[in-house]
Amino acid sequence: MGENNGKKINRRRFLKTLGGGVIAATALDACDFGGKKNKEQLFDKTAVPTDKMTYRTNHNTGDKVSLLGYGCMRWPLRTNANGEEEIDQDAVNELVDYAIAHGVNYFDTAPVYVRGWSEKATGIALSRHPRESYFIATKSSRINTLESGIAMYRKSMEDLQVDYLDYYLLHNVGKSIEDFEDRFVKSGLLDFFIKERKAGRIRNLGWSFHGITEGFDHVLNFVVDWDFCMIQLNYQDWKYATGMNVNAEYLYGELVKRNIPAIIMEPLLGGRLGRVPIEALTVMKNTNPDDSPAKWAFRYAGTPQNVLTVLSGMVYMEHLQENIRTYSPLEPINEEEYKTLERVTEILVNGEYIQCTECQYCMPCPYGLDIPATFAHYNRCITEGYIAKDAQDENYRKARRAFLIGYDRSVPKLRQANHCINCNKCLEDCPQRINIPEEMNKIDRYVEQLKING
Repeated sequence: MGENNGKKINRRRFLKTLGGGVIAATALDACDFGGKKNKEQLFDKTAVPTDKMTYRTNHNTGDKVSLLGYGCMRWPLRTNANGEEEIDQDAVNELVDYAIAHGVNYFDTAPVYVRGWSEKATGIALSRHPRESYFIATKSSRINTLESGIAMYRKSMEDLQVDYLDYYLLHNVGKSIEDFEDRFVKSGLLDFFIKERKAGRIRNLGWSFHGITEGFDHVLNFVVDWDFCMIQLNYQDWKYATGMNVNAEYLYGELVKRNIPAIIMEPLLGGRLGRVPIEALTVMKNTNPDDSPAKWAFRYAGTPQNVLTVLSGMVYMEHLQENIRTYSPLEPINEEEYKTLERVTEILVNGEYIQCTECQYCMPCPYGLDIPATFAHYNRCITEGYIAKDAQDENYRKARRAFLIGYDRSVPKLRQANHCINCNKCLEDCPQRINIPEEMNKIDRYVEQLKING
């Protein structure tokens, strides 16, 4: 990493960032099709405002939180001199500087993000700015003892270079009542975090939900004054949540009843709502010709008034700029647009999508498969109309070429679906409760069909 990465940000450099920033190269689609068109649909070229960000006030602390929150699950990577992958700290610094310069002040990370590198990289970038200029959120992840939980909590503060945490989450709870009780209640960890909140080292204590209705209700009604809750909310999940999740209409409604601020994850449903099928895109364009699918999704997620911030994992500068425009300021979804999104949702839920959000919880696969990349390629091909199962289809040869070439480009051969042995290890880790081996086998059969009918 660069020798200046830990230094306070230079004023001249900060003003340069404020004025425009560096446009990073994008890799939206590794496929052999649709890249240029997709980028034109996703991004506009208008100026990025520096002083129009929408803020919501946390009634517990009075924090003015930017409606756009920075999700730090997927920071950019690079190859070092030893041929090893590492966080591209220069790129992280650039993105963080640009975000803060344009009004973003909420940053969400976790010890397990980016192979365990996210907190340290985020801490380096943020520590170059005044502590009062940002809010940091992190999580108690994948632990089951008091000692390991306390050690993780203290390591988080060390890596983030802070002596207090603005928002601290019990991570990925709600799978069952027993899971929550074992991990946080019986272990004594919840009592420890409550004491830390009382001491001021945790300013807001909350939790992130992936699970079942009974699990959500149990944690929500537990004898704790929760300061916030993170839920998955987007226009498809409002009434058609899949896997290990509950309809956002219910989750959000229960939080409103208790006046608990909502933090939103998955506004794009793993990117799928940013690259909708042509049929759905046409419906959107008939209502708002100039708006990208991503803008529709972010406006939807930010419209409810009890939403404190909407998280987006912005690896590329284009993504960051587009989302800043959307929330600077937010234009709430109106009644006509709600009806449009209802029609779009009907198209999406009746399609062939694999409901993967690319959260990486299934990784690493013990046999080296890249599960999220395989599913992402398949879903992209559905979006662009490049799934043709009959060799007599008019566009079969074009679709076949696009799928096979794009597959090899986006997923190395040794990490593709045909190497799945159905060990089922991934099943328990998937928040969407996808039958991953079954879907991998389906993709493998489709690939073999394409090869045979070449």
